[in-house]
Amino acid sequence: MSDFWIYFQIGLKHVLDIHAYDHVLFLIALTIPYAFKDWKRILLLVTVFTVGHTLALLLSVYGIVAIKVNIVEFLIPITILITAFFNFFTAGKSSKTESINLVFFIALFFGIIHGLGFSNYFKTILGGTASSKLIPLGEFALGIEAAQIIVVFIVLILSYIVQTIFRFSKRDWTLAMSAFIIGVVIPMVIESEIWKR
Repeated sequence: MSDFWIYFQIGLKHVLDIHAYDHVLFLIALTIPYAFKDWKRILLLVTVFTVGHTLALLLSVYGIVAIKVNIVEFLIPITILITAFFNFFTAGKSSKTESINLVFFIALFFGIIHGLGFSNYFKTILGGTASSKLIPLGEFALGIEAAQIIVVFIVLILSYIVQTIFRFSKRDWTLAMSAFIIGVVIPMVIESEIWKR
């Protein structure tokens, strides 16, 4: 049980680390267009993202996929930027008009990219044989999922407060938060190591 908590806590801290806020920014961008009534859809999106994240770690840990760190570190803020821009084009529209399959595919693909970003560190803390790596990966994935649900819940509460007490429309809230996220992420893209030779 102690081993479970070790990898579960690593998963929690990976998402909730204040110094590595890119994961939280992505979750905020993913969640802001939704309300509590959409909880099934959000949970599914977050779980699909976790599946992608875990799949990337699995492929990396077993040496099937290897991508340069600077490319992945560049792609992570790009995924956040795309999600925030997507909100600009869909803000105020009914969520039923979006293609559910497209949004889930994007969440899966972005999960893979974010997972690759953490794979090098995860490989350094994960020893043992090939078969012994599966359980820690599962425990880590549960930690990721729990942390993501915490972030999503906080964003939904904040959204509710802003829209009911401060009378922001859902559209204005989505646009304002997406603009804030874009403002935070653009410097991350500009300062990426990929531009340096």
